[in-house]
Amino acid sequence: MKITLIQALLIGIVYYLGNIGTPWLSLLGSISVVYKPLVAGTLVGFILGDPVQGCIIGAAINLPYVAFISAGGTAPQDPGLAGTVGTAWAMAAGVNPAAAVTIALPLGLLGTMVWVAHMTLDVTFVHMADKAAEEGNLEKICFWHVVPPQILMFLLCVVPANRSNLFWINGCKRNY
Repeated sequence: MKITLIQALLIGIVYYLGNIGTPWLSLLGSISVVYKPLVAGTLVGFILGDPVQGCIIGAAINLPYVAFISAGGTAPQDPGLAGTVGTAWAMAAGVNPAAAVTIALPLGLLGTMVWVAHMTLDVTFVHMADKAAEEGNLEKICFWHVVPPQILMFLLCVVPANRSNLFWINGCKRNY
């Protein structure tokens, strides 16, 4: 199976939606339902044309992340990237769900680096919002709080997920 450019973009958007933590995608807190590998895998399965296989692979990838919690500022592995890109790669390679876990876990570590980059770069927008607060400009505060961080998160989520899936577009897969 080859992943098309549109499919790669949609998979990146699934990862983005899982990371933004919006109220309409979250369940009892800030972690989004789409962030879970089971849900992300099912959505990726829909994008790639086999939601059942996506759900099965997503469930297998979800097992190491069952007790996932990010308490006290820790940066554990990212189940969002593992679930989305891991499922896409496993489906493209045609591997069984057990092998999908071995593909997904290193991707979770890569996702942690994406998250740390996001948190590091977002500090810039906080300082800009502080300057707007000193000026008493509420509209600028709201802008710096919402718009640039979402654009940055979109780029940090969609581009890595999209670039990694482009390997499959170019036919650079291995037979497992």
